[in-house]
Amino acid sequence: MDWQRYAEQMALLARDLLAQDSVQATLDEIAASAVKLVEGCDAAGVLTVSKGRAVTLSVCGDMVEESDRLQGELGEGPCFDAARRVDGERLFRIADMTEPQPSWPRFSRAARDLGIGSMTGVLLYTAEEDFGALNLYSRRPGAFGKDIEAAGWLLASHAAVALATARTVDQLEHALETRHAVGEAMGILMERHRLSEDEAFDVLRRISQHHNIKLRDVARHVRADHPEQA
Repeated sequence: MDWQRYAEQMALLARDLLAQDSVQATLDEIAASAVKLVEGCDAAGVLTVSKGRAVTLSVCGDMVEESDRLQGELGEGPCFDAARRVDGERLFRIADMTEPQPSWPRFSRAARDLGIGSMTGVLLYTAEEDFGALNLYSRRPGAFGKDIEAAGWLLASHAAVALATARTVDQLEHALETRHAVGEAMGILMERHRLSEDEAFDVLRRISQHHNIKLRDVARHVRADHPEQA
């Protein structure tokens, strides 16, 4: 593998990932870059598992969503094993999916039917029982050797940092949007009902608690009912 060229591509990828304007765009760029940059990779995806439920966050290529669904449905597979390991190893590799895989007999049989020849993946994060992973797939056995594992690890490291940054930015923007919406709704209530700032916020809070609706959504309803003042 041409490591100098790969390093240059990693530098460009880091810039591209940070330039994405949303978490989803970042995830899509990660999956697409894996297929583009890792030799032998025919498909890639970002899988997250929360409370035992598998969710495909991003896909590039066939077979990914079905593979993710099978691992979640069966509760077995390389991603689950990697997340449960206690030795700190965050990377897995299945050199030849056409061979029996005693650790995940049901998943491996279904994966062969999907046309998966080999597979490798890296955990992006773990938190209690939740985890996320970048998975790479090839239609041919033996596609991912030791050097490809290193390439996948480098890609996943960039991806994990970019994803954490994107999630942080997304959360900050979301918080700012919420604060703005609540502020506008409070202003509407203060003007129409001659309320103080604390009284207006208390009205929104009580509606939120009584109807079990997020404060942001209550604010949006108030603004929608009084568009001329929003």
